[in-house]
Amino acid sequence: MTEKEIINIIKQGENEKVEFKSNFNNETIVSLSAFANTKGGMAIIGISDRGDIKGISINKESVKTWINEIKQKTEPSIIPDAQIITIDNKALVVFSVQEFPIKPVSARGRYYIRKNNSNHLLPLDEINNLYHSSLQTSWDSYEYKGANIDDIDFEKVLLFIKKVNDNGRFSLNGTPLECLTKLKLVINNKPTNAAMILFSKEELFFNVHVGRFKTPSYIIDDKMIRGNLFDIVEDTMRYIIGQIKVAFEFTGAIQRNEIFEYPIHALRELVLNAIVHRDYTKPTDIQIKIFDNSISIFNPGKLFGGITIEELKTNYYQSRTRNKLIAESFYLTKDIEKYGSGYIRVREAIREYPTMKFDYKEIGDGFLISLSYTNQKTTSLVAKNDGLNERQKISTEDIKDNVGDNVGDNVGDNVGDNRLQRVLELIIENNQISAKQISEILKVTSRTIERDIEKLKQQNKIKRMGSEKSGQWKIL
Repeated sequence: MTEKEIINIIKQGENEKVEFKSNFNNETIVSLSAFANTKGGMAIIGISDRGDIKGISINKESVKTWINEIKQKTEPSIIPDAQIITIDNKALVVFSVQEFPIKPVSARGRYYIRKNNSNHLLPLDEINNLYHSSLQTSWDSYEYKGANIDDIDFEKVLLFIKKVNDNGRFSLNGTPLECLTKLKLVINNKPTNAAMILFSKEELFFNVHVGRFKTPSYIIDDKMIRGNLFDIVEDTMRYIIGQIKVAFEFTGAIQRNEIFEYPIHALRELVLNAIVHRDYTKPTDIQIKIFDNSISIFNPGKLFGGITIEELKTNYYQSRTRNKLIAESFYLTKDIEKYGSGYIRVREAIREYPTMKFDYKEIGDGFLISLSYTNQKTTSLVAKNDGLNERQKISTEDIKDNVGDNVGDNVGDNVGDNRLQRVLELIIENNQISAKQISEILKVTSRTIERDIEKLKQQNKIKRMGSEKSGQWKIL
């Protein structure tokens, strides 16, 4: 959020989504919980009730300490977005929260909602109404027909409880059954649809069908993934990562950096989005197709809750959750970082992939998304800020084509052994390596290595940048 945007918000005064606070205190936490129980909002610290910019004294640890206090004094824990804005040399802190999908959220054991420009304490009957409207309208909160407690795999439940407690967004105490009951995954000693989908002993055939395609009609490989939803996420990601290409970034350091063909965080976000938000009343599987230059994910069920494609393209869309208990479970385990921000994070992740496109549309009775990119078989050099090095990205496909094929053929035909290829590989691994260091590794004379390097230069595979002592190799 920019300084100009904050100034405009301050000019409009306090309202249903904005609260001014001179200092951070318990009332700030009450306001954030009220926003979470209503339509979301922000608390601006360093502003008087009348909207005068006073500023606030902060240090490096202040905001971190406040966020931790908010987290500890709310349940389920609120973790707000925080931003420091400076206006006229006066520091302001902006805490923002979205409407929480699983309500009500308490602040220090009490429940509030936001009305106009003030917080209102909820009586017991309104707390119940808010709770039931939050949960009972979703399909996954109803009892799974014909199932009983014996159908739940409590080993899976124990792993879930440990993960929730380790991540700290919620505290689950008691027996596994008591924990499931607390989360409304079990009602009247009967498992809900969510509980069965998450923890059933038997596979319920809510599948993810993933495959590697050369063309739409030519399938290279495919796999049907089913089971516990948490395991499905990991198994699906393992399959996808096993099918996509990896690039390497060489900085002269011993350890090379791996750069995947697609941003892994974005792929995981899209896989999670499909699994958490699919329409489980439909028999169709989630379908993931991996092509040479694109990945598509088809999800059963159209957009939920009236949200539109146009709204998804903005950074201000409101989250609508079809499966609230499933979404809450993934949120509590921190598989979902923040509600209503998945597509924002995908767009941010692909910014480092200049030719990549992120598309989505409703099609048939489902929702189709795709990541695709323009095929550019090239080597890119990016100068480091300090000017000491260049980082060279070489895709594994390029390495195979340029090193495995070209060097391998040339060495096989002209040299008769693999030493020349090995010299090139050592230069790729360390673009500041010297001829003497190579000779020591390969146990041959420096003169021999110097001849090999000269051949690589003649073959237009490498070029020396800078002096012999302080320069580096450029891979062509």
